Amino acid sequence: MKDGFIRVGAATPELKVADCDYNANQIINCAIEASARGCSLLVYPELCITGYTCNDLFLQKALIDSAKCALDRIAAGTADCNIILVLGLPYLFSGKLYNCAAVVSGGDIIGIVPKKHIPNYSEFYEMRYFVPSDISELQMTPDGITFGPAVFNCNGFSFAVEICEDLWVASSPSADYSLHGAEIICNLSCSDEVIGKARFRRDLVRIQSAKTLSAYVYADAGIGESTQDMVFAGHNIIAENGSILSESRRFESGMIFADVDIERIESERKRTNTFVIDTAGDDYINSQSLDFTASDVELERHIPMMPFVPETREDLEIRCESIIDMQAVGLYTRLRAIGCSKAVIGLSGGLDSTLALIVAVHAFDRLGIDRKGIITVTMPGFGTTARTKSNSLSLAQEYGCTLREIDISPAVCRHFKDIGHDSSVTDITYENSQARERTQILMDIANQEGGIVIGTGDLSELALGWATYNGDHMSMYGVNVSIPKTLVKFLVSYEASRTQKTNSRLSEALVDVVDTPVSPELLPPTEDGRISQKTEEKVGPYELHDFFLYYFVRFGFTPSKIYRLALHAFDGVYDDKTIFKWEEVFIKRFFAQQFKRSCLPDGPKVGTVTLSPRGDWRMPSDAESSLWLDNLHNLC
Repeated sequence: MKDGFIRVGAATPELKVADCDYNANQIINCAIEASARGCSLLVYPELCITGYTCNDLFLQKALIDSAKCALDRIAAGTADCNIILVLGLPYLFSGKLYNCAAVVSGGDIIGIVPKKHIPNYSEFYEMRYFVPSDISELQMTPDGITFGPAVFNCNGFSFAVEICEDLWVASSPSADYSLHGAEIICNLSCSDEVIGKARFRRDLVRIQSAKTLSAYVYADAGIGESTQDMVFAGHNIIAENGSILSESRRFESGMIFADVDIERIESERKRTNTFVIDTAGDDYINSQSLDFTASDVELERHIPMMPFVPETREDLEIRCESIIDMQAVGLYTRLRAIGCSKAVIGLSGGLDSTLALIVAVHAFDRLGIDRKGIITVTMPGFGTTARTKSNSLSLAQEYGCTLREIDISPAVCRHFKDIGHDSSVTDITYENSQARERTQILMDIANQEGGIVIGTGDLSELALGWATYNGDHMSMYGVNVSIPKTLVKFLVSYEASRTQKTNSRLSEALVDVVDTPVSPELLPPTEDGRISQKTEEKVGPYELHDFFLYYFVRFGFTPSKIYRLALHAFDGVYDDKTIFKWEEVFIKRFFAQQFKRSCLPDGPKVGTVTLSPRGDWRMPSDAESSLWLDNLHNLC
């Protein structure tokens, strides 16, 4: 089980009602195929050995005995497969018939788990045949098999089983299972299909995986059960902590698979202090050890290149609108609280300052005050190009803001003279002197106007320390501190799309901002007037750094695991040496630049990854990076 990944599956085999031999063959065939594909845990539908719709045939001894014999044959027929099977059958125990799940591995029947909640409403009549389980302590069958609810502990992961209705009740067994260590919940189901139920079922599985901070494998009965009065769709779903990893097409037999990330689940549980494992007073959760090690697999799991950015257009638009609203409300609240009607923004014509302006406009509109109170300051220097300056002027004009233009070159040249710096030497002093001069101007104008300086720096820059200390690093309220660079582009693009019909010139300027290379413009432009200083050539592609940032901060993954994920996500985009190079840069810069993050101004948290020293990220400024670099270098 490499890097915590385990491949799980949900199977809906072709079945015949009341034909246990036929069904056993189908179950075995699925197991062999799934094992060959590296699947370590395969879940089948409820009562799949007999079929769910046997009705009064469940009262026939011949069917019950046949199901038990079929279970033994399935165990023997899959003995050579490195896989755990969870499959359903009717099981007679202590004179009572239970709707059960059997756990099978390595030729052995490891345990049998009875269904706790038996439905007897609408089209369901299970109480006619089965009794609900009230068993608390694990008991033994005459064959020496454990019987009762349990968490099954394997090498590196644990799982538990609930059956169909157990999920739909107010207090699901899976909630208790997860609080007792189960990282994967298996659900054997036979859920008939009616209009609207598929969406509800999908949401139920997704939300249950989120509530239990687990992976949830839902295996549903298929069209072979569609007799008489009900239709079954084989709607299989695999979810992980609120996200759907895999989902089958309805009304088709077959299997789905997903690579579940156990380390990600463990990370979520560690950081969520309200998820407390507490066995005090518990009266029915048991534990079973299972000598099983999951196979190492080549990842089939989808790893998005931009984890901060939704992948569908609809979700992206909803996300963009929500984020801009949150940023604007944060600024709105600050302005209202201090009784301020002026905001000062250094408008460079780049992405970050443009987004800050968009947010300020939305906040001022929400406050119902004149946009002229937004004082935009364009401060051309040694590296300013005509393109970015023109965009600055257009944005301020089209939004109806106040615009000031202040050429910083004379002041910076005087400063060079004061400190004895040769202006022909374009080093870090040359660059940072311009950034600090601009910040000084903004702060003084804010004092002059009775306003506050709105910070423009984004989350990616904070992660890399790509900000001048006591320069653009500082403001009175930073609206972009939770927005990674990969997302900034989409937010500005969304505003361009939103304003296209009402103000085409504004929309065109916003589009050009998005298309402009990312640059602080602190070095002189090329001879033909184009930007010479491109940030991503210096520190690396932001899409890679945002990827590293997400998995490093959000889940605490090791650099070696992040590297593996990046290889998978950026396959065909970047080669392994490029990914390795920039991940090494990320680690070094992230640790070395923490001191800048330790004194950040206030700013709104809008996502699950933020680096505010007062919020989610508290890190010593002098921490050593050697442990993380060694982990990465050990890949070589």
